[in-house]
Amino acid sequence: MFLRKLLLLCALLPAIPAFCQDSVYAITDSTFVLEEAVIEGYSYNRNILEVPLAVGSLRSADLQRFNDISFLPAINTIPGARMEERSPGSYRLSLRGSAIRSPFGVRNVKLYWNGLPLTDPGGNTYINVLDFNSVDELEVVKGPGSSIYGAGTGGVLLLKSNAENRNKVEASVTTGSYGLLGYGLKGIAHNGKATVKLLHSHVESDGYREQTAMTRDVFQGLAEIHTDDDRSLSANFIYSDLSYQTPGALTLQQFNIDPTKARPAGGPNPGAIEQKAAIYNQTFYGGIHHRIERKKWSNETGIYGSFTNLKNPAIRNFERRSEQSFGARTNTTYQFKRGRLNFGGEYQHGFSPINVYDNAQGKTAALQSADEITTSTYFAFVQSEFFLPKDFFLTVGGSINKLRIDFVRLSTTPSEKGETDFDPVLSPRIALLKKINQGLSLYTSYSVGFSPPTTQEIYPSTGAFYTDLKPEKGRNIEVGMKGKFFAEKFEADITAYHFTLDNTIVIRRTDDNAEYFENAGNTLQRGLEAKLSWTEKFESSFLTSLKIWSAYTLSHYTFDNYMKDTFENNTKNSIDLSGNMLTGTPPHAVVCGLDVITSLGLYTHITFNYVDELPLDDENRNYANGYKLLGGRFGYKQLWKHFQLDVFGGVDNVLDATYSLGNDLNAIGGRYYNAAPGINFYTGVKTGWIF
Repeated sequence: MFLRKLLLLCALLPAIPAFCQDSVYAITDSTFVLEEAVIEGYSYNRNILEVPLAVGSLRSADLQRFNDISFLPAINTIPGARMEERSPGSYRLSLRGSAIRSPFGVRNVKLYWNGLPLTDPGGNTYINVLDFNSVDELEVVKGPGSSIYGAGTGGVLLLKSNAENRNKVEASVTTGSYGLLGYGLKGIAHNGKATVKLLHSHVESDGYREQTAMTRDVFQGLAEIHTDDDRSLSANFIYSDLSYQTPGALTLQQFNIDPTKARPAGGPNPGAIEQKAAIYNQTFYGGIHHRIERKKWSNETGIYGSFTNLKNPAIRNFERRSEQSFGARTNTTYQFKRGRLNFGGEYQHGFSPINVYDNAQGKTAALQSADEITTSTYFAFVQSEFFLPKDFFLTVGGSINKLRIDFVRLSTTPSEKGETDFDPVLSPRIALLKKINQGLSLYTSYSVGFSPPTTQEIYPSTGAFYTDLKPEKGRNIEVGMKGKFFAEKFEADITAYHFTLDNTIVIRRTDDNAEYFENAGNTLQRGLEAKLSWTEKFESSFLTSLKIWSAYTLSHYTFDNYMKDTFENNTKNSIDLSGNMLTGTPPHAVVCGLDVITSLGLYTHITFNYVDELPLDDENRNYANGYKLLGGRFGYKQLWKHFQLDVFGGVDNVLDATYSLGNDLNAIGGRYYNAAPGINFYTGVKTGWIF
C-alpha cells in the first residue's frame, strides 16, 4: 500500500507546475554522472587510477542512496569499512578490524573535516555529533595513516562540506518507523568571490528498543572568500546538541525472548531504564583555513578549537566531562619537474576535567573521583612523489609522532599525579604504481603504523589510570588493481593486504559492564577487498541509466602469540588464544546494489547486505549470527530551471531479520547483544530553489 501510494504521487508530480512542460531532466548529482574520480587522500588530488592507495570514495549521490538520516548504510558499501549502531546516535566505526578498541564512538580511526582534525588530541571522535546533511563528500583511507596523517593503525576518514558557488535555499523532511522525524533547512548566498552557507537540521527517533530515544539539533556555517585568484580563506563552525538513551546489551536468552527490551536489573546492578542511562553531548567546533597557490608551490594552513560538554548517566555511575581542545595543521606542496614534495605538521592540545559520581536514577550523588587530563600530541611529516618514465608513480614519505598525557586526581588527599609520555616514533610509507594504460593500473605499498592508546583507553570507565598500556605498532603490505574497461562501463578496484599488529589493544569488561583495555600480544590480519560495477547509459529511451555494483570484504584476522590471564577461585591462570579469530570482525561481508533512473525522473536504489557470523569474545566461545538485509529507496527527482524536487520513500530490512548490530565485545555474563530494528519504512521530500 505504501509503495503504491508513493508511485501514484510520483506519476502525478510532473503536472504540478506549468513551467515543468519545458523542463529538462538533469540530475546533476546523480550516481550515473560519470565524473572523474579525483582522490584527495594523501594530497594526491589525482584520478583514482594514478593513486597507489586503498581508498573508498562517496560523493553526494552515493550518500543519498538511503534515508538521508545516517552515514551508516553508505559507509558500509565500502569494502573494508564497517559502521555499527548500538542504538540511534550510538555509533562505532571500524576500518579493517579496528572496532576491537571501541565500545562506542570512533577510536584508532582519524577524522578530518574540511582539512582540519575532527579527532580530539586524545584520539577519540564523536562522529555522532555530525548530521547527515553536514557532509557532502567523504573518503575512507584504509590501512595505517602514516606520513601525512601521523600516527594510527586503523585508517583515516576525510569529510568535506562544499561551499557551492550559487544562491540557493533548500528544505527537506523525512519521517519513518519508530518515531523517526528529520528535517533540514539550508541557505547559500554567493556573490562574486564570497560564499556563505548556513544549515540547520533536526533528527529525533523513539528507537526500536526500550530506552533508545534520540534527539539531535545541528547548526552549521561555512564562509569562503577568494581574496584573489590564488588565495582563499574559509571559516567553518558546527554546533551540535545531541542526546540519546543507552539501553544496554542483552544476553542471548534475553535477546531471543524479546530483543526490544532494555537491559534489566541483575544481581546488585540496576537496569538501564531505572538508571536513566543516556548520553548528553553538546559540542562546538570551529576552524579557519587559509590556502595560497603559486606557480610551483602552495600552502594550506588552518587552526581550530572545540568544546564538548558531556554527561553520561550509566548503570554504574554518572560521568561529567568538559573537554576543550585546539590545534593547527599546515601542509606545503612544491611542484618540481618530475614530481611533487609535501611537508608540514600538526599540533593538538586538550584539557579535560572529569568528575564521576554515583548514579541515583539519573541524578548525580556521591562523588567517586575528580580528575584532570591534559593531552598534547604533534607530528611532522614529509612526502615526495616522483613521476617516473614508463608511467610509474613512486611515493616515499614518513612522519615523526609524539604524544604526552598528564593527569591529576583531585579527589584524593594529597592529590595524585602521573603521566604517560611516549617516545617519538617514525612511521614511514612507500608506494609504487604502474599505469598499464589509460584504463588499468597496478600498485603496491608498504607502511608502518604507530597507534598509542587513546585518553579514554588509559582512563576508561573503571575510573583507574592504566599507564602500562603500550602503543600498537603495525606493518602493512598491500597490492592492488584499479581499472576501467569496456568504454569505462565496467570498473574494478581490488586490494589484497597483509597486516601484522604488535601489542594489539583489546577491550575487557568488569562484572558491572565497565570497560578497560589490555595489550593482547600480536594479531595477523590478511584480507581482500573488491568493488566492481557496471554502468549503462541509454539515450532516447524510458530507461536513462542502470548500474549494478558489488563490494566484497574478506577478513582473515587471527590472534598471534596471545596469552590471556584469567582468574578463577582467586587463582590466576593463563590460556593460549593464539590462532583464534579476531573479536568483532566478520570473515566475510558482501554488499550488492542496483540503481535505475528513468527519463520521467523516477529512480530506484536496491541494496542487499550479507554479513558473516563474528566472534563476540577473545576465546571464540560465543558468536553473533550472520544476517542478510534487503532494502530500497524509490522516488521521483526533477530539476527545472530554478526549482528542484526529490520525493522518496523506502524500506529497510525487508526480510525482517533479527540481528545484533554494535555488539558489546568481551562482555561479562554474556551481555553481548544490541538488537537492530526489524522491517521499517521511511518517506521524505526535499525541495530547493536556485536563483
